[in-house]
Amino acid sequence: MFTGIVEELGEIVAREPGEVTRLTIRGPLVTSDAREGDSIAVNGVCLTVTGVSNDTFTVDVVAETLARTSLGRATVVNLERAATPATRLGGHLVQGHVDGVGTLLDRGEDAVVRIGIPAGLARYLVEKGSVTVDGISLTVVEAAADSFTVALIPTTLARTTLGSTAVGDPVNLEVDVIAKYVERVLMSSG
Repeated sequence: MFTGIVEELGEIVAREPGEVTRLTIRGPLVTSDAREGDSIAVNGVCLTVTGVSNDTFTVDVVAETLARTSLGRATVVNLERAATPATRLGGHLVQGHVDGVGTLLDRGEDAVVRIGIPAGLARYLVEKGSVTVDGISLTVVEAAADSFTVALIPTTLARTTLGSTAVGDPVNLEVDVIAKYVERVLMSSG
């Protein structure tokens, strides 16, 4: 479990393709106490640490994850260690399970960005609700049928990949898990 509060920007420094793709990621802060078997969110994708060396860690990524996320083309990534019982929940409850890949459509005034969403995700987005974009906990400003907007504060622009994400770039999306559970309960009771 994560909070969507990015701890640092990391860099994918090596890719070893194969039956499973091994990524080596530089992130001095998240590796400072990382151990094999720990979970680290990489652009919002919960991945298991397979090794730690100096200021880098390795993870194995299966083809399904590469197909359903933007990790295949990422170079600079948002990193967050898993939450602990003592962690402040400054963002919202984030699983690190990507629901779909969206596209940055527009950078508007006042750091408001519009993100296009895959069919089927709009029903989980509401004004003032939570959404995770590349592992960043954000609040929805406006929810439309095929897109949504979020307002980015200067800190988010400076300390996450959203500061340099260009129009047309893919972003990993995770909708609020509570919305998915509510939908499931309503469908089963109907």
